[in-house]
Amino acid sequence: MITSTQNSKIKLVRALLGRAKERRAANAFVVEGVRLVEEAVNSNWEFRFALYDESLHERGRSQVEGLKSRGVDVEMVSESLMKSLSETETPQGILAVLTDSRLPLPDSPNFILIPDQIRDPGNLGTLLRTAAAAGVQAVLLPPETTDVFASKVVRSGMGAHFRLPIHVMAWEEIKQITKSANLQIYLADMEGTSCWETDLRQPLALIVGGEAEGASDEARKLANEQISIPMAGKVESLNAGVAGSVLMFEVMRQRT
Repeated sequence: MITSTQNSKIKLVRALLGRAKERRAANAFVVEGVRLVEEAVNSNWEFRFALYDESLHERGRSQVEGLKSRGVDVEMVSESLMKSLSETETPQGILAVLTDSRLPLPDSPNFILIPDQIRDPGNLGTLLRTAAAAGVQAVLLPPETTDVFASKVVRSGMGAHFRLPIHVMAWEEIKQITKSANLQIYLADMEGTSCWETDLRQPLALIVGGEAEGASDEARKLANEQISIPMAGKVESLNAGVAGSVLMFEVMRQRT
């Protein structure tokens, strides 16, 4: 059983949880909780190692045995040490370090999400979770968007990281991909045309701007058209996670 904070695995987990720079250098990230570990297993994601403690319930212990049978390095840690690593109020007693092995982009995508300058991890995770549910085929992350493998983004995404191609790109690369796929590019904007009055059945990319500053100049230059969400009452706007979710499901609704 690992009890020391100086253990190399414990040090790595702390580093990966702490900074995007460390995650990029190690090409790895942390998932915490039984459900996310299950999602990673079901997606055949590459595990570096897993840690668990005595508080882990039966469903989690079955995952531990399954990981061991696959040859994954699995170790028990003390409950106090696990609590010190956990970023949740009620730790589930299991976490894992996974390799950052992103899914490849599809050859001819017809529905791409571009979260632009999304700084709030919860909002980005919500957008990813919705994207996976609404049929988005790829997510392209431009500069100034929060790190997609930050722990809160991973938790909020609820497994979307294992089902969606998610790639960090410069605007020039994004432009090349959307152009080669012949995508109409829509920017979510309060001044845009109502999404209910816009034909979203054609191949498209949807840009959702950040909470504070909205979309960047580069995003506005790339967009062909602006679309909005009709709202009743005196509400001026929705947060990025909610607005993007409404628009993605409107695309899905029109296409089905």
